[in-house]
Amino acid sequence: MAVRRVVTGHDDDGKAVFASDEEVEPVTIDLAPGMEFYRLWSLDETAHFPDDGSPAPAGTYFPPVGGLRFGLFSVPPQSTAAPADDLDVEAAFAQAEERVPGLAGHMEPDHPGMHTTATVDYEIIISGRVVLELDDGATRELGPGDTVIQNGTRHAWHNPFDEPCLLAVVLVGAHHDNVAS
Repeated sequence: MAVRRVVTGHDDDGKAVFASDEEVEPVTIDLAPGMEFYRLWSLDETAHFPDDGSPAPAGTYFPPVGGLRFGLFSVPPQSTAAPADDLDVEAAFAQAEERVPGLAGHMEPDHPGMHTTATVDYEIIISGRVVLELDDGATRELGPGDTVIQNGTRHAWHNPFDEPCLLAVVLVGAHHDNVAS
């Protein structure tokens, strides 16, 4: 699925203009078959206006303190095929780091999918269903229209259902005393 991104900005006289209108293709990684990341907008510092609506480069998937990321991600059903047995793990981690920098480094190797970030995450389930797991196995099932405000907590997303779950997310970089940003 391609996602359309329409961006506004300002011309030299300060008038509102459409800066761009384009489709954004998902980013995929071999380590997580079926998972898709749509990186739609990034800021590493506070926005200043007027601006021309050009996207700012984002060095990492998760923003620094004061920065933000806007995107979508898809959680495939757990029945989706696991990575191939002959997967070159070193190459797959390098690919993941290239495509979604910093994401793999936040994942806990002994508990697949569990991670903690120095962000406040605002999420809404667009389609499908998903289970959000927190510390000690506490869970909540979520479906279309449900929202989550994730306050720098340790969590994982699981999809034991038959269809992918699509979430929209805004990640805002925050101070977190126990997490590297």
